[in-house]
Amino acid sequence: MPKVSEEYFENKKKLITEATYNVCLRKPVGMVTMTDVIEETGLSQGGIYRFYKNLDEILSDMITRMRVDYNFVDSMESVMKTEGLSFEEVTYKICDILADVMEKHLMDIQKINFDLTVLAINEPERADAIIKGTKGRGNFEYLASVLMPMLVEACQKNKLKPVAEPEDILKYISASYTGIEMSSILSACYGHGKMNVDCKPKEMFNVLAKTIILLFGGEVK
Repeated sequence: MPKVSEEYFENKKKLITEATYNVCLRKPVGMVTMTDVIEETGLSQGGIYRFYKNLDEILSDMITRMRVDYNFVDSMESVMKTEGLSFEEVTYKICDILADVMEKHLMDIQKINFDLTVLAINEPERADAIIKGTKGRGNFEYLASVLMPMLVEACQKNKLKPVAEPEDILKYISASYTGIEMSSILSACYGHGKMNVDCKPKEMFNVLAKTIILLFGGEVK
């Protein structure tokens, strides 16, 4: 077999991951098969396995590429570097960023992320292996590492008195984000949400911001 260039190799892998991404937009990630990917790429079975050992390797690379497009780290860091913001202003800005990114990618990347969450529930070992195969830092890995210190610092700076331990409030924030994500996906992608409520990320995150502020003892205007 003639030796191919690294550029050729990477272009083929990109073709395969983009095809897989397109399949994942149409089907739940847990139901996607290697046959689906082969048909989407137009490559032969041997052509696919020349670049990837299995479907989960492809999914890992697909998620790595998704992280480039679905990225709010720079925006978050910009907020945290801005001096003079009150705790309330920081909270609103962070929730606005989360809402903007979710709305922008609700019908594509956010839908796939939701499917991956479902996969993690049904096949935790497989989902864990897929995530371990990804490269780079994910948005929520970043958020988990900086959100607690940031909230605590802002709380101390503004002399606020939380109604619960900051760690417990962070757990609540995480659960609330998941709930907003699920309800918005069901509403936008599948035509219905819980209790037939039309869920819009911007509105839901605004309510979450107010809730976080009140839980930390801040003021909502």
